[in-house]
Amino acid sequence: MLGGKAALSLAIPSAAAPVINQLSMKEQKHYDVIIIGGSYAGLAAGMALGRSLRSVLIIDSGKPCNRQTPHSHNFLTHDGRPPAEIAAMARKQVLTYPTVTLLQDRASEAAKTEKGFTIATDGGEHFAAQKLIFASGVRDLMPDIPGFAECWGISVLHCPYCHGYEVRQQPTGILSNGDMGFEFAAMISNWTNDLTLYTNGPATFTEAQRKKLEAHGIRTDSRKILSLDHYRGDLQGINFESGEPAGPRALYARVPFEQHSGLPAALGCALTDDGFIKIDQMQQTTVPGVYACGDNTTRMRTVAGAVGSGTFTGAAVNRDIIMERFDR
Repeated sequence: MLGGKAALSLAIPSAAAPVINQLSMKEQKHYDVIIIGGSYAGLAAGMALGRSLRSVLIIDSGKPCNRQTPHSHNFLTHDGRPPAEIAAMARKQVLTYPTVTLLQDRASEAAKTEKGFTIATDGGEHFAAQKLIFASGVRDLMPDIPGFAECWGISVLHCPYCHGYEVRQQPTGILSNGDMGFEFAAMISNWTNDLTLYTNGPATFTEAQRKKLEAHGIRTDSRKILSLDHYRGDLQGINFESGEPAGPRALYARVPFEQHSGLPAALGCALTDDGFIKIDQMQQTTVPGVYACGDNTTRMRTVAGAVGSGTFTGAAVNRDIIMERFDR
């Protein structure tokens, strides 16, 4: 559901993009909509709005959370394609719409105004818009285990729907414990019969959970993990404080995260108890005029899901602009 990529460059295409897409200090800096984040959700929202004749600025810092993952899966017409390739194709297609501009920069400040919102960037640019969309994603927080971050999105996985088929019926591990570990093990058991729960310390399963894990042949290893051996992100083994290393070919884990951008909170957008941006059924946050889509709003982190979320959000924002202007 996440997926990463092998280095995604968000440099704006120079030759392929229309001249109007090249941002300069002399151009008009007021837009109908500013989108913070130019990965899958942000680009999809930009396309929907560009096709709705809206002037749109997409600001992207070029740090998607799936930048290490070599292949994206479970996305019709793109199954198995490198995520960076999908993103490059998406940027090229979105920038064919003359009212859409893509800026490689980081949005650093946001403020509410009488007519909408203003955004400032690290590069010293200032922009205004009637509506804001945050497609800024989340930042995964890696555990202090050497080798873990290097394997993240490659052989240390978060989602069986994105990667489970590729490691089906292989020796597989889950780094988790307690209720979450138990539920995760039940899920992953669909893809492999060779499964071990690595709790990285004393197991905290209930007696009923322990018996059910045993009944399904799911092993538990409570040794403290020292490091992960890998070759270019490909997991080679798990080293422990004591005993022999283990050799799963894939390791599932759920890591904590934080919002990639602090601007939604600065504007007053509420978060859910799980840390996602709170939105209504039309993708609007708790601040009128501010919307959110993609990974920063949902636990279902897939490229396909992000595209769907962004497309819907672009349409919802366009509808709101239409109705506001029509009712004047």
